[in-house]
Amino acid sequence: MTQTPPLILVDGSSYLYRAFFASQQADLRTSHGEPTGAIRVVTNMLRSLLKQYPDSIVSVVFDAKGKSFRNDLYPEYKSHRPPMPDDLRSQIEPIHQIIQAMGIPLLVIDGVEADDVIGTLARQATELQIDTLISSGDKDMAQLVSDHVTLMDTMKDQLTDRQGVIDKFGVPPELIIDYLALTGDSSDNIPGMAGVGEKTAVAVLQGVGGIDVIAEHPERIAELSFRGAKTFAARFKEQEAIIRLSHQLATIKTDVELPVSLTCLRRGDIQKDALLALYRQFEFKNLVQELESAENAAVKTAEAEPVAVHYETILTEAQLTNWLEKLQQAELFAFDTETNSLDYMQARIVGLSFAIAPGEAAYLPLAHDYLGAPAQLDREESLARLKPLLEDPSRLKVGQHLKFDRNVLLNHGIELRGIAFDTMLESYVLNSTASRHNMDDLAKKYLNYTTQTFEDVAGKGVKQLTFNQVELDKAAFYAAEDADITLRLHQALWPQVEKEAALKSLLLEMEQPLALVLSDMERTGALIDPFLLQNQSQQIEIRLAELETQAHEIAGGAFNLSSTKQLGEVLFEKLQLPVIKKTPKGAPSTAEEVLQELAYDYPLPKLILEHRSLSKLKSTYTDKLPQMICAKTGRVHTSYHQAVTATGRLSSTDPNLQNIPVRTEEGRRIRQAFVAEPGYKIVAADYSQIELRIMAHLSEDAGLLDAFAHGKDIHRATAAEIMGIEPEAVTSEQRRNAKAINFGLIYGMSAFGLAKQLGIPRGEAQRYMDRYFERYPGVLSYMERTRQQAEQAGYVETIFGRRLYLPDIKSKNMGLRKAAERAAINAPMQGTAADIIKRAMIKLADWIQTCDKDSIRMVMQVHDELVFEVREDKVDAYLPVIRQCMAEAANLKVSLDVGIGVGENWEQAH
Repeated sequence: MTQTPPLILVDGSSYLYRAFFASQQADLRTSHGEPTGAIRVVTNMLRSLLKQYPDSIVSVVFDAKGKSFRNDLYPEYKSHRPPMPDDLRSQIEPIHQIIQAMGIPLLVIDGVEADDVIGTLARQATELQIDTLISSGDKDMAQLVSDHVTLMDTMKDQLTDRQGVIDKFGVPPELIIDYLALTGDSSDNIPGMAGVGEKTAVAVLQGVGGIDVIAEHPERIAELSFRGAKTFAARFKEQEAIIRLSHQLATIKTDVELPVSLTCLRRGDIQKDALLALYRQFEFKNLVQELESAENAAVKTAEAEPVAVHYETILTEAQLTNWLEKLQQAELFAFDTETNSLDYMQARIVGLSFAIAPGEAAYLPLAHDYLGAPAQLDREESLARLKPLLEDPSRLKVGQHLKFDRNVLLNHGIELRGIAFDTMLESYVLNSTASRHNMDDLAKKYLNYTTQTFEDVAGKGVKQLTFNQVELDKAAFYAAEDADITLRLHQALWPQVEKEAALKSLLLEMEQPLALVLSDMERTGALIDPFLLQNQSQQIEIRLAELETQAHEIAGGAFNLSSTKQLGEVLFEKLQLPVIKKTPKGAPSTAEEVLQELAYDYPLPKLILEHRSLSKLKSTYTDKLPQMICAKTGRVHTSYHQAVTATGRLSSTDPNLQNIPVRTEEGRRIRQAFVAEPGYKIVAADYSQIELRIMAHLSEDAGLLDAFAHGKDIHRATAAEIMGIEPEAVTSEQRRNAKAINFGLIYGMSAFGLAKQLGIPRGEAQRYMDRYFERYPGVLSYMERTRQQAEQAGYVETIFGRRLYLPDIKSKNMGLRKAAERAAINAPMQGTAADIIKRAMIKLADWIQTCDKDSIRMVMQVHDELVFEVREDKVDAYLPVIRQCMAEAANLKVSLDVGIGVGENWEQAH
């Protein structure tokens, strides 16, 4: 459910030509005769993109001068094109200058075309699960379309997703290269297969498959009904070399070595003076007027609300005394720590910064230890002077991600109190999807302010310094700015949150109190048995070797199971398994979903899936967890994140507790390694079918409400309803199908998706769903009502008022819009479930404070489950209270069912 602004890659070369020829008739020129048509069109197109996607990174890519590697393959490539018109050539450099003055990254890479650079960046983005919009008019870009990549033709105001490619070309994106290899491409002088047009190519590709399949099974073509089918195979064989070459020419590279990485792309500041000069040079009067008006408005705003920056570096006792007095008198002050590590259990304070008013901030350096560092106040003595202030609950503080600062201060024996606001959580509650919630991004979005980044002062990569090594003059401004901007962010965000009662309640009564609960859980950590994990690693190693041997036997020879290239050769060339899907480069895909489909009929893909699963389990958990044990505590300490998912669910990292598999024996054995210390038991409590219960509450469907009210097996009851039989007559398979429907509907599953999951015809899956809605009409009404509300408001809400914005709910792209509609149905349930367990955690944490010291600890939260360590003599007394606190976390129209288990380890208790 995580949603971030899409990456936008503009094919500058494509738009350059289209803009030029589109403006030819008007023959736009300056009063001195300079042509400006292409400049004007491209500029307006980019301005429109920036306005439509204000939070996105937009990058423009142009072809480099000279030839590309394709000319080496085929000298006639693009050779038929006439020389570039002089009027167009003269506009290229001005367009580049305007793009750079706009602060937009501009890429021109020698030896490859813009398409290849775009393909590489799109692949990098997909690997990071970042959605990409490619702005281009070229049809060959259709091969890059995927679940994460969409084409956008700005000139036609048209978006093309996977279904759009199929509708336009008759084949899916993975067959576009084969399509171009057969039809050729006259615009690029790609020859293709002589005598083959679009209809013939589509008929062959739909009926047989790509050119590899055609070459391997030419006999299949004669069975097709298109004109010339009988002679096609012979003609293909005759022209195969040129077809293969055409395929190579049409393939967009996605592995170009780029001088910059995707993560380095960022929008820079607008160079207003340079942009204004260019607009004046080309006599864009409207743009000049607009930019001058914006400048004047900015000047007026600055005059109305001046921020005179004064940052002080505290190096003497007198300065510290003065600032302590200022902080004591302030109604609210911003506060931040600078540390030598991001590991909150190990981090030590390097310095602290404070801000008492916009622009008025100070940095107290305490442990900068580089050669030549100036004298600083003693760390322990200074912290002792600050401790009463930091621990005073009446001295109100605001910070950015204060959970981390609290953890670090506890390393120095200071309990941070008086946390009034956290800007990260203010932003998250206000709109979880509008931007990332780190300070740099928030400053840009809400203050239009570009902060100094950590990389600016500490460097990047292996040479990056820790903060104690950063020169004090750089460190002082960076740290003081952090506190200053945090205070300004609070002043911008809090009024927006405060005016919405539900959002205010979420912040002050849920998210901020929860941060303290999570901090305690993080520092408590989880006890694990490293010897058990090491033993599991050894057993997995043995099983991996067995799987490798079996795979080699099936393949008829040794190969590297982890090599995508070698695996593809074995599966699709040696064993001749059917090609289900292709990569953007045209190779047969060996992705997880492809192997899962092949595993139904062939043994090797099944072995590969098991090998991948076990390898990941070993590297991520059985090998790694023992290495993550903190020497100080003997426990593993995860980090919980409140401001990552769109729906409000928590996530965790280092280690990621949310992804430990529970459906495999090996995954369950990892849970056995999470143990209780002597004299304690592990207690695991989780909500049963909570999202279905929330669905019953939201939809008010009589059938669902009745099933839960009478404690029925909801999946058996559903099966009985849609099959029209008695519950006792429901078979295990029918119950399984009903379970898939129940949970599938929560996630907006289509009949196609249900059919694929159950392995049944699509028509049968549709009949199941139709009967479901007949029996549970309230659910259908809820879904339709929610879609309408989402489209009207642009967001949906949880029961507790958490807003889940859906920026694509009105998208012209059907794929994006449908995805947003599915999210609209699911988000209130998933978000409400997240809110409920958060409320339960706060309630339980308050109760634990009243219990015997160290008799109970809340140690983990995973999805809808809470895990505790409870002293053996208190287990019987505490179980009913845990169940009650969780059951009373929300007042729904159906009761919340809490299952509780007790054991020596997490698996026993689960």
